[in-house]
This record gives sequence, structure tokens and C-alpha cells, in this order.
Amino acid sequence: MARILITGTSTGIGRAAAIELARRGHDVVATARRPETLVGLPAAERLALDVTDQASVDAAISAAGDIDVLVSNAGETIRGTVEATPISEYQRLYDINFLGALRVTKAVLPAFRARGGGQFIFVSSVLGRLVIPLISGYAASKFALEALAETLAIEAAPFGVHVTSIQPGQVATPGPGKASVWNDDHEAYAPIWQAITRRGTNDRIQPEEVAKTIAELVENPNPPLRLAVGRAAIRQLEAHRAAPDDQPFSYLTAS
Repeated sequence: MARILITGTSTGIGRAAAIELARRGHDVVATARRPETLVGLPAAERLALDVTDQASVDAAISAAGDIDVLVSNAGETIRGTVEATPISEYQRLYDINFLGALRVTKAVLPAFRARGGGQFIFVSSVLGRLVIPLISGYAASKFALEALAETLAIEAAPFGVHVTSIQPGQVATPGPGKASVWNDDHEAYAPIWQAITRRGTNDRIQPEEVAKTIAELVENPNPPLRLAVGRAAIRQLEAHRAAPDDQPFSYLTAS
């Protein structure tokens, strides 16, 4: 059985992954900015970890001891047009979703390299491969995460380290409901807001589906570099690949 550190386990995918992995007999090191939110999780360790704080990252990795797998899950999202969203919000999201994952990766990687093995699982998104209007900040951070995962997969392969980026579609978690919304007063953008709203939530998948994917990757001796999760994500990526290169792919019209 593996010892697995998961970031962002207070809610959503991270919490579901901790439960699923513990159910399968793995030693789970659950982490969150506020460790009191981890009460009740079936984890071997429950630690404070703020991915935006290097000292917090270093302390948590030290306290966790030897781990076999890092599931980099902590993240947030925002909503708003490019014109309306403040640059400070792009910076904040980038710090959490990309640099946060990078901090924890760099803290864990030397031990994996010295040991000659280990596994990174990055919880990315279908929005790391394509874009949706009003979510450019989140997509940009996930595109960066995809670049990190692919580069790391090449660099760390000689050391027996596996890297996978999973790409769920829309997941039924509290995150989107808590997202900051940067709406503007320009009526010209109203049709886009209305189109996004009309799409609804029928394609949402549950965190438990993503958690099972994570557990299967942990138990796979030869995991893939990228893995879409959910029928909607697979369908959207297929439509994106089929779209012509000389014009933007439109999520709003993808079947």
C-alpha cells in the first residue's frame, strides 16, 4: 500500500480522494489550510498546509515523512470577463493553482529522485486543454499546470517517477459556488453570460468519480500522462481536437 499526501482535502475532490484511498487500504496524509476541517477523515495524518506559503509547505512535507504519491489538488476558481477581472485576481489564482502545485512538487521531488521512484498526480481540468468564456484566469492557471506536468514527466522519468495530469469536466463541488464573480456593466457581454448560464449543470460529475480515477492511477504501475475524467470532458476534448486551427474553439457550440 502507498503513503499518499493530498493537498486541499477539506472539501470536494480532495476529500473524496482521501476517503476512497483510505478505503482501499492506503495511508493518507490529508492536508488543508485549516486542519480543523479534516476532522473525521479516515487519514493516517491530518496536517496544515497552505500551498501559497513556502514555510507551510516545508513544514507539512517534513511532518508527513516518506511519501510515495503526491496528489496535487488544492485550487480555486473565479468568474469574469478578461476586461472586468482585476489583474490581482489572476495573480492570486495563479499563485494557488500553479505556483502552489509547483511549491509542493519541488518539496517532494528530491526524495523521489533519491529513492528512485514516486508518483505525481495533478488535478488539472478540461480547462487546461481548452477554454470557456468568463473563466480565463482558471484556464490559464491550469494550462500552466499542464506544462509543468509534461515537463516533469520528461525530466523525472529516468528516476522512476510517474506523472499524470487528470482533466475532469465540471465537478459538483462547492468551489464554483464560492467563486468570486467579476461582472461588468457592459451590455455587450450579456449574451455570453446568458449562454453560459443556459448550459446548466447536467454534465456535472461527482467528486467520487474523480476520486476513483485517482485511486486507480495510484494502483496502476504504468499510469498515463493525461487522463480526461467524465463523458463531457472526453466529448469536449474530441470536439476541440476536431476544430480548425485558424479560429477559436467554441465551447458554447460544442456538442
